[in-house]
Amino acid sequence: MSSVMLMFLMFCGGIAVALQPSINGRLAQRTGIVESSCVSFAVGTLALLLVAVLAGEGSFRQVATARWWELTGGFLGALFVTLTIMAVPRIGTASAMAATITAQLLTGLLLDHFGIFGLRTVPVDGKRALGVALLLAGAGLVFRR
Repeated sequence: MSSVMLMFLMFCGGIAVALQPSINGRLAQRTGIVESSCVSFAVGTLALLLVAVLAGEGSFRQVATARWWELTGGFLGALFVTLTIMAVPRIGTASAMAATITAQLLTGLLLDHFGIFGLRTVPVDGKRALGVALLLAGAGLVFRR
């Protein structure tokens, strides 16, 4: 898959991530914050199970060989979804997404720089640092009180 296609798919993923908290927030008005998060993950789990069964190329049997920290992604996702359900009604979608994206980029920069989790090392340079600084400034402008 080309880099351009991957960037486009990630752009689409970004749209989904921006829509998700508002949708989950509306559900939370009916069900509650934690309940909404649980429903969100249950629906996602069912959708992914269907895709894994129909088109998956891996094996669930290998989960038994995973390190403990390799299984924390679901917990981190649940934490993120729950926090966005709590934050969006109070600070707005744009502010919640600005904080999220800024934190993601900053964390990604550190993960790349140090090659954490055995991934490819991409050193921090001036352009990348400036990009994060500008994003921090932008997030500050988006967040209003």
